[in-house]
Amino acid sequence: MTNPVVAAGSKVRIHYVLTVDGETVDSSRARGPLEFVQGAGMLVRGVENGLLGAAAGEKRKLTVAPDDGYGAPDPELFLVAPREAFAGLGELKVGSSVRASGPDGEFHAIVAAVAETAVTLDLNHPLAGKTLEFDVEVVSVEPPPSKLILP
Repeated sequence: MTNPVVAAGSKVRIHYVLTVDGETVDSSRARGPLEFVQGAGMLVRGVENGLLGAAAGEKRKLTVAPDDGYGAPDPELFLVAPREAFAGLGELKVGSSVRASGPDGEFHAIVAAVAETAVTLDLNHPLAGKTLEFDVEVVSVEPPPSKLILP
């Protein structure tokens, strides 16, 4: 019997290090392996596609373009708000992360611009438009559940 490889429906555990623009932005090493079901959309498409056919113990370097990661920044996800709405937050700087409440509940945003009377917030995912570099080690692969065949 051969070792199972990553296929649609496989339960997979991986360790990963995510690097963006030469800087490590996330790693599973301190938390333990990430577990997911291949093809369930739990990971960005570029990682799922890059792991197809991998077996336990295998290491892969994956370069994920924005279209297969978090996509391009969506211009409709920039919001201009009155400066007074941020009065209690102190000095705002471009690149700062803010938490706010809106009609759909709480959200996080990045300050994209600060003017005298308005603040522009970027509601895109922080990694939108970025090329993602993953170093992945497949810890385990469980084959997809067998299909039950009834008489």
